[in-house]
Amino acid sequence: MTIRPPASCPALRAIGIASGLALLATNPSLAETLESALAKAYQGNPSLNAGRAGVRAIDENVAIAQAGYRPQVNVAASIGVQYLQTRSASAVASVGGGAAGSSASSASTGSSLGGSSLGGTTGAAGAAGSALGTSTAGGTTTGIGTGTGTSGLASGAGGQSAGSIGTTTDVTSQVLTSSNRTTRTTYLPSSASLNITQTIFNGFQTDNTVRRAESTVYGQRETLRFTELTVLYNAVQAYMNVLSNTATLELNRNNVEVLEEQLRQTRDRFNVGEVTRTDVAQAEARLAGARSQVSAAESTLRTSIGIYRQNIGVEPRQLAPGRPLDRYVPVSLDAAIAIGLREHPQIVSAIHAVDAAEAQVKILEGQLAPQLSLQGSLSQLYDQNGPNTSFFVGFVGGRLNIPIYEGGQTYAQIRQAKETVGQTRIQVDQVRDQVRAQIVDFWGRLEAAKAQVIAAQAQVQANEVALNGVREEARVGQRTTLDVLNAQQELLNSRVNLILAQRDRVIFSYGVVQAIGQLTARFTALPVEYYSAKIHYDQVKDLWFGLRTPDGR
Repeated sequence: MTIRPPASCPALRAIGIASGLALLATNPSLAETLESALAKAYQGNPSLNAGRAGVRAIDENVAIAQAGYRPQVNVAASIGVQYLQTRSASAVASVGGGAAGSSASSASTGSSLGGSSLGGTTGAAGAAGSALGTSTAGGTTTGIGTGTGTSGLASGAGGQSAGSIGTTTDVTSQVLTSSNRTTRTTYLPSSASLNITQTIFNGFQTDNTVRRAESTVYGQRETLRFTELTVLYNAVQAYMNVLSNTATLELNRNNVEVLEEQLRQTRDRFNVGEVTRTDVAQAEARLAGARSQVSAAESTLRTSIGIYRQNIGVEPRQLAPGRPLDRYVPVSLDAAIAIGLREHPQIVSAIHAVDAAEAQVKILEGQLAPQLSLQGSLSQLYDQNGPNTSFFVGFVGGRLNIPIYEGGQTYAQIRQAKETVGQTRIQVDQVRDQVRAQIVDFWGRLEAAKAQVIAAQAQVQANEVALNGVREEARVGQRTTLDVLNAQQELLNSRVNLILAQRDRVIFSYGVVQAIGQLTARFTALPVEYYSAKIHYDQVKDLWFGLRTPDGR
């Protein structure tokens, strides 16, 4: 069954929903089909695009985890200004310095071979307060002075001379001299180093971190697929609601026109005395009620148009009839349940969550294992111990860390992670039950909608016959005006019910496909370019460096 929109909808222009927003199906080649509307929702729905961006962000967790296999390299440099001020003190001691002794020798006459000579004696004070005098053959004698002035005994080489004693004045003194010296130096101590660290073994933590990241990515992809199911199903509902509400509005407007004609005929008959004032009042009341229903239908249509714009991204224009998705509906309820339990994205996502939780247990257990790493560094230092000094240092070595006891924290975290694994496994069963219940629900609604369409069609046909009969009977006086109005209302209600049943027939066929997890653009062959989350994943999972995203941002 299909819901066909009315041939024209001038009411939309009248109520001012939007300029040119009449839902006309006068040109089927230009009409918007349900498939094309779903394609637009698939491409432009904000919720779906946000989910895709979220998956791309989660993809980077794998690259982050892969970094544990690679070396860590860093360069460090430092430079500063250092000011050094030193002060030194020195002392000079002098004993007898600057004192001079002098003596005068008187000439002495002595018998000597070769005559007499005049002897002169000069005494000089030494550094230790003494002077050594030497005598020459000519009678000139240098005297010895000691103490504060002693006599010097002179002797000549050619004979003894009585000589005279030379008196020497020798001043002995001690002087201490102090000297201060300040030295100021400014220099730039600096260093540069290259450090490399490579993990050799860490209890398989890196392996399990990568495994957890991959499980998270796969689970997020399934979450995105569930978002796609939800978005497309909401788009189907929005499309069919606009169609059905437009048709309902037209039915109510046609009903107003019919009731206006009915009221005119009733007044004419009242004027000639065929009916009473009561009949006129009944016709007027029924017309007022019909106009109220038109107002309610207009409001409902406004709401459905807004929801259509929200889900599909454009205003509805020239909508073609919607058709059920029966070719993708399983042949039986059991087959639908089997497919749903195997393929529904919520179940698959929950299974990946179990894998991620198990990997987390392994990661924590790896913290108890020995940690082995290889380290190397190259360093150049300048002016570290003073100006004009430099030295170069190179180092390569291994580091082994064996945890003994950390207070029980890691053990508690491991037990906690194991409980989380148990919780996620229970959640898988819970999700399976939810999916099963949803499949049964939509299957039942679809079967009911099929039956309602058949019943509503029969009801419309019967009410059309009944209305024609009541009108003919009313002309001959066998039926009252109220009977005609009631028949008219019953026909209107049955037509509205048929529209709703046809709408439900289409919606719930898509609902069953959505409940089993197959309402995707790829599975239903929508005319659109399909989004592949794997492309971005392959582009970034092994990147060693780079700031730009694969799309150039």
